[in-house]
Amino acid sequence: GFRKVRKQVCKRIRHRLRELNLSDLSSYHQYLESHREEAEVLDFLCNITISRFYRDRGIFERLETEILPSLADSAVQNNYKQVRCWSAGCCSGEEPYTLQILWKLSVSPELSRNIPLQLIATDRDPSLIERAKKGIYPAGSFKDMPMEWKDQAFDVRGKSSHIKEIFKQDVQFQEQDIRKDLPDGEFELILCRNLVFTYFQENLQLETFSRMMTKLKPGGFFIVGIHESIPAEQNILIPSGKCIFQKRNIH
Repeated sequence: GFRKVRKQVCKRIRHRLRELNLSDLSSYHQYLESHREEAEVLDFLCNITISRFYRDRGIFERLETEILPSLADSAVQNNYKQVRCWSAGCCSGEEPYTLQILWKLSVSPELSRNIPLQLIATDRDPSLIERAKKGIYPAGSFKDMPMEWKDQAFDVRGKSSHIKEIFKQDVQFQEQDIRKDLPDGEFELILCRNLVFTYFQENLQLETFSRMMTKLKPGGFFIVGIHESIPAEQNILIPSGKCIFQKRNIH
């Protein structure tokens, strides 16, 4: 279902060819035809693992100042117990932890009562999920993140930064392939950035998008990457600025 690969994927495939003692892609194609189990190996080689905190700063600034406060106010008015968010393709956890940091340090203190942000973060790579659960990151992961957030949310130990336990609360990591499975329940906010609408073929994009929309509540927000666009023929989402969409309220 992939339509695009990056340099890191090409590098992995070249390494795989050397492991199998194959000379070129043509010979690898023949190998795939005769070794069906290799398709699963290739599928994982195509996984993209680029991630860092506060990636695409403008998106997180809008989340902090507009979207998360709006969802929090709605929860207070409607007497909800929580706000639910899904981070799809969460990689090593930088995106969901960033959301939790913004919620706990900026949004929650302004509320009249405590409302947790319940985050479900999914990725198909079990090694990335394990890294995310540990919450330990090198300096390069923070090049986009405002220093005040890092100072408040992380303990520096040697050359790495460990996220404080309070920001791990209400974040649940699940090994899940978005092409096959979706998390349980509905969400007020879904982030699906730099995955489906960049790397998947068009038919798989449409299929995945339709399934994701069943998980987004009316009035909820859907966020994609800054260089991505959602299916043009859809009529479920209303644009709310660059990369940000809101689901229509259906009466």
